[in-house]
Amino acid sequence: MSSSLPFIGQQITIYGGSIIIGAGVIGGLFNILIFLSLKTFRESTSAFYLTVMSFVDIGQLVFGLFSRVMIYGFGIDWNASSLPFCKIRLTLFLICSVVSYTCLCLAIFDQYLSTCTRPRWQQWSNMKTAYRLTILFTFIWVLCLIPYPIFLEHVILPTTGAVTCTIINTSMALYRNYFIDLFLTGYIPDFISVLFGILAYRNIREISYRTVPLVRRELDKQLTVMVFVQVIINFITNVPCVTMIAVAYATSNITDPVILDILQFISTVTIVIFYTYFAVSSIIN
Repeated sequence: MSSSLPFIGQQITIYGGSIIIGAGVIGGLFNILIFLSLKTFRESTSAFYLTVMSFVDIGQLVFGLFSRVMIYGFGIDWNASSLPFCKIRLTLFLICSVVSYTCLCLAIFDQYLSTCTRPRWQQWSNMKTAYRLTILFTFIWVLCLIPYPIFLEHVILPTTGAVTCTIINTSMALYRNYFIDLFLTGYIPDFISVLFGILAYRNIREISYRTVPLVRRELDKQLTVMVFVQVIINFITNVPCVTMIAVAYATSNITDPVILDILQFISTVTIVIFYTYFAVSSIIN
């Protein structure tokens, strides 16, 4: 049974990944078109965050999943054939990933502020603040990821003789494995987005009892529900993948081929599930 798991995982990546890329890119482009064409959304800070998120989500699919489909489906691995491509691709993928999670957290936090009862907090929900926060966090994440491409190198695997693009510096590997993978793009944004998603949703349930213009009330409801659904889908699709990454780090010393095949299969499935977030979130918007 275990001998067939790599093949099944390969087919899931090829066909499932192709569908996700098509749906995610087309849906993301439609989201961008809608958010930029309608004045109501152009003046909304949450819609601004979702617009930026749509751009970087397309980048995640192109720099992340597309390369996997090319490797499994056609045996084309540009990471192994070109070191500059390896450095650029993985760095851009991580930038897109962390900016996407940041925008999701900012969007749901913005909805919490705009729907809260305190006018002073509501004032923080404005386009000027949204622009500044997006630029600030993007700059911070770029600084955090500057060392990443420096330590990426081509390594020949002793077991298969294949060339892989990976980090050989121990300190940088720990920085990537635990800070970037598990926390920066893992559990931290999941926790923040779920927490403020619940708080914003609670505010929306109470908004009908306040003296708020009908148009504003309905727009807040629409945006909060839209972002909250994205938060839930992200949590469901991201937590299994991050957890499997943690399991892979904890079981790195295992040499049993049967167990390795099982772990690799589960990892492949959770990665595909992780990418379904981009296709599903594009459709529900």
